[in-house]
Amino acid sequence: MDEITSSPAPDESRPAEPAPRRDPTTRRAALWATLVALPVTVAVAGFTFAKLSPAEPDGTPSASATVVRPQSTTPVELPAPALAERPATVCRALVSQLPASVHDLRQRPVTAGAEQNVAYGDPALTVSCGGTPQLELCPSAAPGASTDQPADGCIPATGDVWRVNGVCWYTVEKADGAVLTAVDREVPVRVRLPKAYEQPLQWVAPISNAIVQSVPSAKTAPSGCRTP
Repeated sequence: MDEITSSPAPDESRPAEPAPRRDPTTRRAALWATLVALPVTVAVAGFTFAKLSPAEPDGTPSASATVVRPQSTTPVELPAPALAERPATVCRALVSQLPASVHDLRQRPVTAGAEQNVAYGDPALTVSCGGTPQLELCPSAAPGASTDQPADGCIPATGDVWRVNGVCWYTVEKADGAVLTAVDREVPVRVRLPKAYEQPLQWVAPISNAIVQSVPSAKTAPSGCRTP
């Protein structure tokens, strides 16, 4: 006969245990922790949204840092002597190739001969094509030879010539500036620089580029102009 074991019945006469009471101090600390954590969470969410949002375009573009030299737009007074057909054709080609600005000097109008004269900046740097005899080397034995340009329009034996971007320039310093003449070209090109512009050779570099493209080389040139 199987043995049946029964579990003891609960003692109904034992009183029930009371429900646990929450400590007021612990409850207050939890409440403060929640209140402090909420603003931090909102701040973090706002920062994350700002980082992920596309940047707003600027309302106005920033000003350019380039400083433009102020200059007058009044036409520059230049002579315009009549040119023979060949020099006139060459000079028109040169004017068409000259740049709109030389460094920070912008091109400005001239009073006459726009097909052979160009001016830049204020005070005006001027470029004149044709209209003056081509300079040649003075005989070394010529009396009165000097480092300046003689009245007969030749280059003294002691005069210096400089090659700039493929063009040979003869420079004459004057009280009010410098005059540079391209002496290795079929048609003479003369640049006048006011005294305000220092280092004359740097100003003729972009002009030399246009001369090489449009003015043929002369058949003869001073020895210092010959390409090595």
